Amino acid sequence: MIAPIIDKMLNEPYQNGFLIDANNVAHVKKDHSLMHATLLLTSVGYNKIPVLDNNDHYCGTISLATIMKVMYQDKDIDAAQIETMTVADILETQQKVLHIPYTTEDILHLLVDCNFLPVVDSNNVFKGIVTRKEILKAINYVAHEIEKKYVFIEK
Repeated sequence: MIAPIIDKMLNEPYQNGFLIDANNVAHVKKDHSLMHATLLLTSVGYNKIPVLDNNDHYCGTISLATIMKVMYQDKDIDAAQIETMTVADILETQQKVLHIPYTTEDILHLLVDCNFLPVVDSNNVFKGIVTRKEILKAINYVAHEIEKKYVFIEK
């Protein structure tokens, strides 16, 4: 369990549980072509982004590495596949997900192995992401501010 003082300070600068709202997150729809996903991934500079259905339900993630693996699976590059295949054909479904409501402890346990965690509600509707970057910013804040607010006595 995270010490309540630490949890309070980690969340102090955040009003929304570290959530980056879905409206501010690059994503693709599962029926988009791999070409569309490739263009989006390269233009935003991310390695991996969420995949949604037409009702904004979270389906998985897509990465540039996965797309390239499909294109280079044989010795001959089949560039036509990138235009004919859809994101649904190769989306990754093993991404860890945060379900609302979640705690800081949930985030810290799950975020160890990935750069971001998709956040969904009870109906699996995509609400946004929590990123490792935001957590590290919060930890940096606590590391620099905790002694300004609290006095520690060694047990």
